[in-house]
Amino acid sequence: MVKDNKNQVSVLLVDDHAVVREGYRRLLERHRDIAVIGEAVDAATAHSLFCCLDPQIVVIDITLPGTSGIEAMQRMLVYRPEARVLIFSMHEDAIFARRALQAGAFGYVTKASAPHVLVDAVRSVAAGKKYLSPEVAQKLALHEFSRDQADGLSAREFEVLRLLAQGHSIKEIAESMGLNPKTVSNHQTAIKQKLGADTAIQLLKKATQLGIETRSSD
Repeated sequence: MVKDNKNQVSVLLVDDHAVVREGYRRLLERHRDIAVIGEAVDAATAHSLFCCLDPQIVVIDITLPGTSGIEAMQRMLVYRPEARVLIFSMHEDAIFARRALQAGAFGYVTKASAPHVLVDAVRSVAAGKKYLSPEVAQKLALHEFSRDQADGLSAREFEVLRLLAQGHSIKEIAESMGLNPKTVSNHQTAIKQKLGADTAIQLLKKATQLGIETRSSD
């Protein structure tokens, strides 16, 4: 894909599900002022396309195979500090939005939002305005009243914590993130130290307190 004209907002879509990307592309391209100029399935491909296509907006999911969307965004910002990245994620908890914004995201929209919200977000970010979907803005405002213990976690550690909280094993996490099991185990140890958790049960409780969705008990 190429840019149709200079008056259009050029967008790079990053999501590991082809059907999902197709839906987003169709949604955005129903509007003549927006053009999707590239699509990526993972962080490495996203960074490569970002460097060669120079999109105005990057719409990226947090959960990607291997490197997370937040880590991918940080790499893009190192390459081009003025880059405008919009996180479009299934995660509605304030902690995810907060970490994304702290890492440099220009906006955060949940996949549960009405279709027009993504379009509004792309236009707002293109105009240089920060954007949060309404439900995220409300939760984030409430969340600001409490201190976030996860601030000390790196993007990768936070992703490991999220997967641990969902009940995934070290081996499963290693496979999904493209890491060595020993590396994941080391991340788990670092997370426990930073959050003050001595056992797996304590770590699960910490994740719950931070607003991270945990595995159902049934």
